[in-house]
Amino acid sequence: MARSTDDRTPEERAAAAAERAARRAERGGDSATPPPETFAASASPRVEDWAAEPQPEPEPEPEFEPEPEFEPLESEPFADDALPAPPRRVSTMAARAPRRPRRPPPPRRRPPAPRRAPHGGHFRRRIGALLAILLLAAALYALNATFQPFHGDGSGAVQVKVPEGADAGAIGTILAEQGVVDSARFFEVNATVTNRRGKLRPGDYTLLQGMSNGAALDALMKGPKVKVVKTVNVTVPEGLSIREAAPIVDKGPLRGSYLKAARSQRTLKKIRPLGAPKGTKTAEGFLFPATYTLLAKAPARNLVDRQLASFKENLAKVDMAYAKRKNLTRYDVLIIASMIEREAQLDRERPLVSAVIYNRLKEGMTLGIDATIRYYENNWSRPLRVSELERDSPYNSRLNRGLPPTPIGNPGLASIKAAANPARGKDYLFYVRKPGDSGEHAFSSTDAQFQRDVAKYQASREP
Repeated sequence: MARSTDDRTPEERAAAAAERAARRAERGGDSATPPPETFAASASPRVEDWAAEPQPEPEPEPEFEPEPEFEPLESEPFADDALPAPPRRVSTMAARAPRRPRRPPPPRRRPPAPRRAPHGGHFRRRIGALLAILLLAAALYALNATFQPFHGDGSGAVQVKVPEGADAGAIGTILAEQGVVDSARFFEVNATVTNRRGKLRPGDYTLLQGMSNGAALDALMKGPKVKVVKTVNVTVPEGLSIREAAPIVDKGPLRGSYLKAARSQRTLKKIRPLGAPKGTKTAEGFLFPATYTLLAKAPARNLVDRQLASFKENLAKVDMAYAKRKNLTRYDVLIIASMIEREAQLDRERPLVSAVIYNRLKEGMTLGIDATIRYYENNWSRPLRVSELERDSPYNSRLNRGLPPTPIGNPGLASIKAAANPARGKDYLFYVRKPGDSGEHAFSSTDAQFQRDVAKYQASREP
């Protein structure tokens, strides 16, 4: 019987095919199915054992020979020695199908980020919030400044004159300038909002410094007779020296010593900007005489402070140009004014007395004003003794030429104005009281006329 070109028996070819399948499986192929004993063997060993066993090196794969086309053979009995060889056992590690790689866990999904507004919109919202805060703060400030719920009661009396026809705005300006209210504008706003603009009455008021807007409006609605605070009036007469005025003031309702307050270092420091020369040891001349309204039981230094403030205010009304041309200082003018205040009783005579002083200074004559001697001797009531008239003191104007070293009292505004601007074109060098109680003086340019005027005056005094 003829055989195919392949000399191998069918059993040999089957064994070769099985061996090739096993090798393909060992290389990772998936086309062949491992034999049953492979599954049985793969169930018992642990993975660790497989890794520990030495693995046989793969045999080189024979070249692939194309199988000849199979021709069926006639069946004939197989001899025992021709039985097919058992298939070669393949390593269980090689026969086992490779594990599929473990898939990595899916990545966690982050929550979607919040959508951000465009940059321009975010900026506009911030600006809007800031403007809202500023508007709220401005509104709160305006409400507090208008109605002042936490404002104090005020302190210190101040005289305020509300003119006829003044509206709430003008009245607010007056009150703010004198320290009665904090702001004229918010005073007017309060008066408008509370419907009190047209109910404010004119007149002279005594109000507190630092009042609230509402309290000031209430007082102005009641009129000048309103008693906002308990006050007292203290009058200091014109021309008096500090020593003369002290007993009068100390008898009043104020607390403390007026003389001590007037001579204090605190007062002496305050007169320097008002014209007192360096080293001046007295405030004489700077304590402006007037009637002052003060709080009841206020300290005496409050009166001194008010007098200094009033002096500064009144001195600003005086024209000093002529006195400066005569080489006179403000302090010189004040000294002259204090003597005029003592010598003249009538306002129309003050410039004439001033002219006599200017003329005698120009001529180098002594002034001969006995009031300067009385100031030094503190003798204002009894006749001067000969010893007093002849005492060589800086204030004896009969012996010394020029002005005394300090004022001899505290002059009023009329005397200060006359001292700065004496009567022009008058060559008077003398004056003496006229007979009677008129308070007039006879002025003269010669000593002869003066002696005649003196004789008339002496004759009027004889019984």
